[in-house]
Amino acid sequence: MLLIRHGHVKPIAGKDFIGDVLVNEGKIIALGEHIEAGDAEVLDADGLLVTPGFVDAHTHIGVDEEAMRWEGADYNEMSDPVTPDMRGLDGINPMDEAFASAVGAGVTAAMTGPGSANVIGGTFVAIKLRGTDVSDMILKDPAAMKAAFGENPKGCYGQQGNKKPVTRMGVAALLRENLWKAQRYAEEIAEAEKDDSKKRPFDPALEALLPVIRREIPLKCHAHRADDILTAIRIAKELNISITLDHCTEGHLIVPQLLKAGFPVLVGPSLGHKSKIELKHKSFKTPGLLNAAGLKVCLITDAPVIPLQYLPLCAGLAVKDGLPEDAAWQAITLNPAQVIGVANRIGSLEPGKDADIAVFEGNPLRDIQARTRQVFIDGIPQLRE
Repeated sequence: MLLIRHGHVKPIAGKDFIGDVLVNEGKIIALGEHIEAGDAEVLDADGLLVTPGFVDAHTHIGVDEEAMRWEGADYNEMSDPVTPDMRGLDGINPMDEAFASAVGAGVTAAMTGPGSANVIGGTFVAIKLRGTDVSDMILKDPAAMKAAFGENPKGCYGQQGNKKPVTRMGVAALLRENLWKAQRYAEEIAEAEKDDSKKRPFDPALEALLPVIRREIPLKCHAHRADDILTAIRIAKELNISITLDHCTEGHLIVPQLLKAGFPVLVGPSLGHKSKIELKHKSFKTPGLLNAAGLKVCLITDAPVIPLQYLPLCAGLAVKDGLPEDAAWQAITLNPAQVIGVANRIGSLEPGKDADIAVFEGNPLRDIQARTRQVFIDGIPQLRE
């Protein structure tokens, strides 16, 4: 049993207070101004900030590894523009040094998976950032199916001459075609299950798309430019599927349409230079503008594009450019947990949730010199004293 005593507690799901957090067997069991815990181990948090571990809903951590540009680049299966049967889970190396770096900054969970070379790239998995066997790190799998619009799939396959997609039309057509096939495949399965004389069909790629068609997981739509964002929304409406709008770089240019669509917006990576045409409107002002309009905003690093340990820095820069600080805290904790579908376990400090907790000297959203004093994942301390 662990008692984090007399800290500035930021539960996210409620008001800040000065008090205690009690942990037992990997779970938060109580929060309050003063908790009696008998012989519990005590961490004196007087003068320290106690928060939930940070969560990033869009990374490639462990799949695109540190210092392993080619050997460790397992995030794009570029043999075909449509590879829904790829599982991000199978490409993760938990020994990647990026995990320890992220945890050292208070990040305790992330969504990771395929990159954006393919129109359909495969499934993302939500994981805890602790462990040596990825099977033991899973929060949710599959958590989403990756799709990509715009320059990335065009650039990957368009350069090969006549291999589709060469245009944005080609990207949209390939996506529709495969979602339509998955719908028909689901109907064929349903018919076979009604008739014992019929054999159930099996196609690994279409099988992987069934959770999307059945609205069990969202299509995770890489889209920077406004027209690509609107194409993703249009296809989602046509096929009656759930999506998330990832990157959403020009989202601030189409706020009325985003409000009408109602899909979550995952904004970033906003740090760094504008490396391609689609990023010419990239700005840290975008999260604040979308939040002010009433949209649910998550901040993402797209790690390793921006190393995952800089997630709180990105939140602070968004605050500097107009995102309210409370909204910034939510955008790297509870909002991504909700979008991923794991808010029953992580994203806020509440009794019954996993004890994924960060303890800081200073405020990491305000102070570049803020120090991470300790991080707990499932109640287990991660940083050496």
